[in-house]
Amino acid sequence: MADKSYVIGVDYGTDSVRSVILDAANGEEIASSVFAYPRWKDGLYCNPLINQYRQHPLDYVEGLEFTIKECLRKAGSIVASGVKAISVDTTGSSPVAVDKTGTPLALTPGFENNPNAMFVLWKDHTSTKEAAEINEHALRFDINYLQYVGGIYSSEWFWAKLLHILRIDDTVKNNCYSWVEHCDWIPFLLTGGTDIHQMKRGVCSAGHKALWAAEYGGLPPNEFFNSLDPLLNGFTSRLFTDTYTADKPAGNLSREWSERLGLSTNVIIGVGAFDAHMGAVGGQIEPYHLSKVMGTSTCDMLVAPMADVKNILVKGICGQVPGSVIPGMMGMEAGQSAFGDTYAWFRNLITNSIKNLLNSSDVIDAATADLLQKELNKKLIKELSNEALKIPLHENDELAIDWLNGRRTPDANQLLEASIMNLSLATDAPHIFKALVEATCFGAKAIVDRFNNEGVPVKGLIGLGGVARKSNYIMQVMADVMNMPIRIHKSEQTCATGAAMFAATAARIYDKVENAMAAMGQGFDREFYPDKTKVELYNKRYEKYKMLGSFIDQ
Repeated sequence: MADKSYVIGVDYGTDSVRSVILDAANGEEIASSVFAYPRWKDGLYCNPLINQYRQHPLDYVEGLEFTIKECLRKAGSIVASGVKAISVDTTGSSPVAVDKTGTPLALTPGFENNPNAMFVLWKDHTSTKEAAEINEHALRFDINYLQYVGGIYSSEWFWAKLLHILRIDDTVKNNCYSWVEHCDWIPFLLTGGTDIHQMKRGVCSAGHKALWAAEYGGLPPNEFFNSLDPLLNGFTSRLFTDTYTADKPAGNLSREWSERLGLSTNVIIGVGAFDAHMGAVGGQIEPYHLSKVMGTSTCDMLVAPMADVKNILVKGICGQVPGSVIPGMMGMEAGQSAFGDTYAWFRNLITNSIKNLLNSSDVIDAATADLLQKELNKKLIKELSNEALKIPLHENDELAIDWLNGRRTPDANQLLEASIMNLSLATDAPHIFKALVEATCFGAKAIVDRFNNEGVPVKGLIGLGGVARKSNYIMQVMADVMNMPIRIHKSEQTCATGAAMFAATAARIYDKVENAMAAMGQGFDREFYPDKTKVELYNKRYEKYKMLGSFIDQ
């Protein structure tokens, strides 16, 4: 064991951060740890009524230290001495205002409780106005600076969020030197960076969210941003020109973090990327197989040889960036703004009122009420799934649109809202849940249709993440709606595993990430095949879904 090499993958999700230590030779999990963000859990700095979702950098820093140290404690000192590299993935686009040293403003005096000085989480939609302005503004230029992000800029992304924060908060505007993605900041933190201009920015975040493209020589010119709003004048000079793929090292572990974690300063820190992109690698993505990372939202990743797609621009997706998933291949991103969040919304719709009733009950004590509430939250989705499975499928069943958090792809529009039709007095909770599940699967099919129609064939489906592993019902509906098999990856932690694979590549244990995937990948343990008796009915319902969606869109 002393001669073995180990790598650490760190995965920052929406609600928590998880770290894993893997044997670099075969991908065996040695230890894992999860840390729920305490401030986020308490609902601090967020206002769902205005779609404001912010996260404090201390949640990230505390979680980073806790999970890695717990993994090392579980694994033992011999494993710790063999750790060669750490790589990180995060949600995105989740940027933050920083000073010249690269420190988030929320970690500086006077900004500790200012939400605008914190990370603007991917699901924050307070900048829909700014996104609309960017889309209109881009039409005035001979060069289409939105061509590599599907032609539509989203309020979930880098520039819209930056402009919104600069407009609404003068104190942040006056102290913000630069703007940094979460996935770029954590490697910078671990390597002890003190100069924002020395930060290595990943091509993943830069290309998919910040309009960086090699064809432009970097970011769009200053004139593009200055003419949009003078607040952005000169801002590109405080950002970056060069970008790096995630198989490259960002640097070595700093002395400070070496002491905090109990690791050597020889440990390599890899360049960061987004969770779905590294998750696709952890889930052993294949060319033209859509890798669906299904959690609170979905991110759908597709890779293709550069020579096959060099002249194709897919409209309405979240970007196509060379090397954003696998270096040397085109990485294409799509997704849905609400997937698991859709089911959680419906669960909460039912249980929140019950919680209030339990807490005011004259029959049971507060401790029992709390236990009952937790049991309901844990069991309700499974119970609804079991009941929905029993409902015979008919063409005119209740029908839903899944835009509870707007529409990510195809054709981003975060102002859109969901709906449910065909309700009657016979409609109960399982019927509505069934409609919501079908809606999320119809939304997934719309993405596949867009790729196919734009000349990028989807030849297979790979399911990753919590929903894929936990819900046989949802995955069976997905296969039926898509009329395609969907393979479910064995790993419980594909994003953290993908980060570990990139760590192994950055440390040169493997010369390319495909070799790390082959050696460390855990394979697939389930596959769902379409029920041919339901395919035609779902096709008819999908056409109704598109008609209802078109009506809402207009």
